[in-house]
Amino acid sequence: MAEATYTPLISVLIQRGAADEVALLQAYGKAHGIEYVVLREVSISAAAIRRLSAKLAAHYHVVPVRVTPGGLTVAVSDPLDRRAVEDIETSLGVRVERVLACRADIDEALQRYYGVGAETVERILSEQPDREAGAASAAESHDIGDPNADASVVSLVNQLLSDAIRDRATDLHFEMHRDGVIVRRRIDGILYDTLTAGRMRSLYPSIISRIKLMAGLNIVERRLPQDGRARVSIENRNYDLRVSIVPAMHGEDVVIRILPSTMLFNLEELGFNPAQLKLLGDMISAPHGILFVTGPTGSGKSTTLYACLSRLNTRERKIITIEDPVEYELRGITQTQMNPKIGLTFASALRSMLRHDPDVMMVGEVRDRETAEIAVQTAMTGHLVLSTLHTNDAAGGAARLIDMGIDPYLITSTVQAFMAQRLVRTICENCRELVEHADGRMRYRGHGCTQCNQCGYRGRIAICEFLPMDDSISALVLGRASAPQIRERANVLGWPTLREDGLAKVENGLTTEEELRRVTLA
Repeated sequence: MAEATYTPLISVLIQRGAADEVALLQAYGKAHGIEYVVLREVSISAAAIRRLSAKLAAHYHVVPVRVTPGGLTVAVSDPLDRRAVEDIETSLGVRVERVLACRADIDEALQRYYGVGAETVERILSEQPDREAGAASAAESHDIGDPNADASVVSLVNQLLSDAIRDRATDLHFEMHRDGVIVRRRIDGILYDTLTAGRMRSLYPSIISRIKLMAGLNIVERRLPQDGRARVSIENRNYDLRVSIVPAMHGEDVVIRILPSTMLFNLEELGFNPAQLKLLGDMISAPHGILFVTGPTGSGKSTTLYACLSRLNTRERKIITIEDPVEYELRGITQTQMNPKIGLTFASALRSMLRHDPDVMMVGEVRDRETAEIAVQTAMTGHLVLSTLHTNDAAGGAARLIDMGIDPYLITSTVQAFMAQRLVRTICENCRELVEHADGRMRYRGHGCTQCNQCGYRGRIAICEFLPMDDSISALVLGRASAPQIRERANVLGWPTLREDGLAKVENGLTTEEELRRVTLA
């Protein structure tokens, strides 16, 4: 097969799964006196990285390892391909030695040391050398340039997006500073810097213009904030992008929220324990009433509500949502996007939707008295309402509604429960290990690996607390009790707090105490 396709034998053996790549390279290296290395365990010289351009490294799929007297050592994955070494020797005018490394290790090292999109940036700049000359004034120009340059910038933006999606990022940040461009990605709720090509600064205006075109925004307007949406297809999967652009000191900053166009929401996969699942299932099965999910931005409130709607979504129910914005499309559900500019607010939409014969309504957020009053009236007239409130815990939900001006008897008559939640990162299953803590107890933690980007965590689950409106809690609400008084009564009744639910997940080896402290501040 190698002979027929003019493909190196080792490549065929690896591609066909006929031999393990590591074992094969080690055997070949031993037979021919070539060292095999694991690049993550090798100290790669900064001088070596500077010696070989990103374009050459990516084109020949090699990584410079160290500078030697009169030469350079590079890691290759195909020991039979001598052309790469010969071409690099000709380009640099130095002797090139080889070490062997796995293809995946070289891919990772190329991104780690040269940055995302480095090869594309180098290619664009080599084709248009005049771009760098104008780098100082790049912030004042949003000209994409000729069609060939535009195609290259399109490729660069697509690469940045696809790499972010591959690493499970939910947000992609582009920031222009005095000393260059910073690209950051939010993964499992934490922002991480992404190494990018050092010369990306001169392409930044074109990148921003490309993003604006994708989102249907005005590429000429650079003084005002802009918001837009785009839909892209990456690796045969569709994604919705929410784009926010704001002017800053050295150019425009962009944040792209990455949302899969379709998602399967399942309550069982969010991290609730069996008792919490039963309680939540009973609440959303009620014919009427309100369930409020509370918590700060980014605590997973919308995801929980979507999972509840997915369970309720049957042919026998009419479900309507009023959202700002609509994050995910749910088949079989009528979803309405708020537009305050034309007077379509939560309150006005809620009034209109009542005439649309719904069984279940989801209101993205109760922000003011008017919306709260209509939500309460909706529940009193025989509808099930799901919504969110911005409070720190479940006990603060009732106090927040009273502060808005809702009569306590209406709260106790319509609200089934307040539920507070947060998201904690879960320990990476690939590198999870038992470690003895200072108190002598054995606890799981992740020591860091390539699958979790060396942080020890991969994925998130919810921790939550419930406050059902039973007789004793209702009595406190009717008496306009404060949030601390309601919280104290909930503790007496034995309802677990956020921290207690989190500690149970620590004991079960799902997360760590450090992560719990980060999220609950306790």
